[in-house]
This record gives sequence, structure tokens and C-alpha cells, in this order.
Amino acid sequence: MIEISVHELAQKLGQPNAVLQLIDVREIDEVAIAKVDGFKILPLSQYGIWSAQMSNDFDPTIETLVLCHHGIRSQQMCYWLRSIGFTNVKNIVGGIDRYSRLIDPAIALY
Repeated sequence: MIEISVHELAQKLGQPNAVLQLIDVREIDEVAIAKVDGFKILPLSQYGIWSAQMSNDFDPTIETLVLCHHGIRSQQMCYWLRSIGFTNVKNIVGGIDRYSRLIDPAIALY
């Protein structure tokens, strides 16, 4: 599994012409507490609702960064995305918790 740090994420988000697909797999109530702008919210608990549309909604060749609270659910999502043919998937190590602690303290901790 390819992983990136929250520092690498911040760098990528700061590039105005970066071509990225950003997926947040946390629950809606978690996103209401803390979020990073630009991420598509796909709660893992709603897998049955959105999973069939992944190949239509996302390009499997574009760099895809996956976020959750600490990096466990996003890792699961990365494995699944690779299993359906996504070739450039990266897990954000430490999730939004680490992003808030090290990059943007304005994002709430929970």
C-alpha cells in the first residue's frame, strides 16, 4: 500500500494545477466536526450506495488520495480501490487527526 504523509498532502493541496481525486471515507457526523476542503465524502458505512458508481465518478488512473480519522478505514478503501483497477491510490497516514495536529490546527480534533 502506498502511503503519503500529511505534509505531502498539504504540499499537493497547495499546488494550484494538481490533478487529484480526494476521497474522505469518514461518517457524515465526523465530517461535520472536521474536514479538509475538496474531499468527496464516501462513508464506508454507505458502501452499498456509492460503490457501483466508482468507475463512473472517478478516473482509475488519476492520483487518488484517501482520508479518514487515523488512516485505518482509508487503508481499507485503498485496498478496495486497487482491487477494482485503480492504479494510483494513496493512503493518508494519520488521517485528519494528524493533519489537524501538524498542518492545520484550525481543524477540530475529535
